[in-house]
Amino acid sequence: MAIQRRNHGTVLITGASAGIGHELALEFGACAETLVLVARRLGRLEKLRAELLERHPGLKVVALAADLSDEHEIEGLLAKVSEQAGVVDVLVNNAGLGDSVLFDRSDWTRTRQVLRTNILAVAQLTSALVPGMVKRGRGGVLNIGSGAGLAVMPNAVAYVGSKHFVAGFSEALRADLAGTGVTVTQVCPGPVDSEFDRVAGSVGGMAGAPPQFFRISAAQCARETLTGFERRDALVFPGRAYRFAMRALPLIPMWLRRKQAANTATRLRAAQMRNSGKERT
Repeated sequence: MAIQRRNHGTVLITGASAGIGHELALEFGACAETLVLVARRLGRLEKLRAELLERHPGLKVVALAADLSDEHEIEGLLAKVSEQAGVVDVLVNNAGLGDSVLFDRSDWTRTRQVLRTNILAVAQLTSALVPGMVKRGRGGVLNIGSGAGLAVMPNAVAYVGSKHFVAGFSEALRADLAGTGVTVTQVCPGPVDSEFDRVAGSVGGMAGAPPQFFRISAAQCARETLTGFERRDALVFPGRAYRFAMRALPLIPMWLRRKQAANTATRLRAAQMRNSGKERT
């Protein structure tokens, strides 16, 4: 039996061109009046827009290109959203960047881009759109975090730190907005089939991440995400096996988690030194 979704009005989804964001657009397309799709790659957004309109002829879809690591582009984006779509009822902060590298070997330009996209853009968009939701007495914020935001993981300091921000930000925002009619849900996916790992430079998965047998499709992740959001859940772990593991995570002592992360980082550093030695010879 098909799930009866409620009408979410106007939904803005960042990072909608691929992966989880793309699948969330397909899910929300069946239960929204207007979708605002945001990503850097306009060509992909236009293709998704055509797919959505074919499935849902009555849906309004606005595709806008923006680099969310640039706060001035975000300001311009918000002006376009107001002009072309009106007020936003649901904000989906999905866009995110990763970087798989030991921090002392990281490139500051890339690190800054990760932090601006994963932290500042989330805060800026939420700050701009949530006051209107509170004033209207309805709406929602759906933040796509990561299991990394609840764990100790090596070789991805900027990414892990940014997702810890999303975790704390989501919980505190949910508390602030209690009783206003505005829902705040955080989703912490584990391994998901998408291009994220390749772009982050971790084709085999991020070091210290859950084992690959926890991996689920982006479509499944999106379905469970929307279900959790409509239930007004505070925290969603997509995937049954992964959900069980993450709920058990607090039972593992922090000293042990730190030791495991340090051991993984030590092995990675040694392997990288061996590989760099081979390259020199």
